[in-house]
Amino acid sequence: MDITGKTIGFAITGSFCTFRVVFPNVKQMVSEGAEVVPIMSEISYTTNTRFGEAEDNIKFLEEVTGKKVISRIQEVEPIGPKKMLDVLVVAPCTGNTLAKIANGIADSSVTLAVKSHLRNKRPVVIAVSSNDGLGNNAKNIGFLANMKNVYLVPFGQDDCLEKENSLVAKMDLIIPSVKMALDGKQIQPIISAYNL
Repeated sequence: MDITGKTIGFAITGSFCTFRVVFPNVKQMVSEGAEVVPIMSEISYTTNTRFGEAEDNIKFLEEVTGKKVISRIQEVEPIGPKKMLDVLVVAPCTGNTLAKIANGIADSSVTLAVKSHLRNKRPVVIAVSSNDGLGNNAKNIGFLANMKNVYLVPFGQDDCLEKENSLVAKMDLIIPSVKMALDGKQIQPIISAYNL
C-alpha cells in the first residue's frame, strides 16, 4: 500500500544507539507523502546520551515532520477517540516498552498511544530493540506476534557473540512493514539474518 496521504504516528523509545538508523525512516515517510506525527517516550525526550543530545533529536523530528513532538500522556490520549492515525510505528521499541504493551500497561506516552490507537482496530508496527529479546522478553515478542493489529518489523540477533539475548529489528524494513500492515499483512520472514 502507498503511504501517500496516510497519517503515521512515529513513536520513539529509549534505545538511543539505534536512533541513527531509525530517524531516516521518518524523513523517508514524509518524502513519500505521509503526514508523520512524532511521539517520544519521556525518557527519549529528556535524556542526553553519548549517541546524541535530546534537544537535537527533538529538533530533527520537529523540522522533518513540521509538527511538535508529543511527549506527555495527556497529549497522546486523544489518538484513539479522535482516530488521529492510520498506523502507529514504535521504533525503536525497547524491551521495557515491549513488555508493557504485551501486558496492557499504559503508563507512558508511547504505551498509552499504542493502547489508544489499538481501540480503533488499526495497525501498530513494532521495531524491537532489546538486549533481552531472547531472554525475559521472548514471551512478550511471541505474544505480540499473535496479537491482532500488531505487526513486527523483521528482527535478528545483532551481536550474538557478545550479547546472545539481544534482538534488533532491521530498521531499513520499517517502511515496507508499515505498507504491508496497512494491508493487514505481516511482512515475512519475521526472523531475519542480521548483517553485522
